[in-house]
Amino acid sequence: MSEKVKPYKDSELGKKEQVAQMFDNISGKYDFLNHFLSMGIDIRWRKKVLKIVKSKNPKTILDIATGTGDVAILLSQAKPEKIVGLDLSNGMLEVGRKKIKERNLDNLIEMIQGDSENLPFEDNSFDVITVSFGVRNFENLNKGIQEIYRVLKPGGTFIVLEFSQPTKFPMKQLYGFYSKRILPIFGRMISKDSSAYTYLPESVAAFPFGNAFNNILEKNGFNNAKDKPVTFGIASIYTATK
Repeated sequence: MSEKVKPYKDSELGKKEQVAQMFDNISGKYDFLNHFLSMGIDIRWRKKVLKIVKSKNPKTILDIATGTGDVAILLSQAKPEKIVGLDLSNGMLEVGRKKIKERNLDNLIEMIQGDSENLPFEDNSFDVITVSFGVRNFENLNKGIQEIYRVLKPGGTFIVLEFSQPTKFPMKQLYGFYSKRILPIFGRMISKDSSAYTYLPESVAAFPFGNAFNNILEKNGFNNAKDKPVTFGIASIYTATK
């Protein structure tokens, strides 16, 4: 399971602390690397998430694993009353806060440091909750999903954008070569963190995607869990309701 895959093999820290440390280390280069290594396709995926969010007309949105705030900023286009971005890494949040200030979105988006498995919110607080490229970093996947279920309003929507694994030839072979050989080299050169972009393909390979993740969502109380693969199955968008 993905809980056992950690960024730093020699570290005594738990997965949660290691993930926070890793993102602190790469926070300055994270946005550039994200777009560069995905060849800009990640922007299209996020726009698909925005389209789903807009269709729900939410007043309150929680973006978990918000990182540098790209999704939170994009979701401002859904015209909610409040967006909260939550992340373990203060380094990532600091980059996000600067971006939010530059766009004059301070009154709409609040960035807070916190743990997805122990959310600092009341029950039934948010109309929509999103996680983009973050659920595979949860130390305890079931606990994180249970917490999300708790703070989502009845009838609310949970949306997950996460890497998956292409299953068809030739994309399966191309993706395997790229993620194991090319991505770690460029990631190491640019971010100067040799573990971060080795961890990424390892965590993707260990993550239960497609129906396996739908089943986990439904086991933890969610209804109507569905997955939609995007770009030949490199990523998937999951939706579920409370």
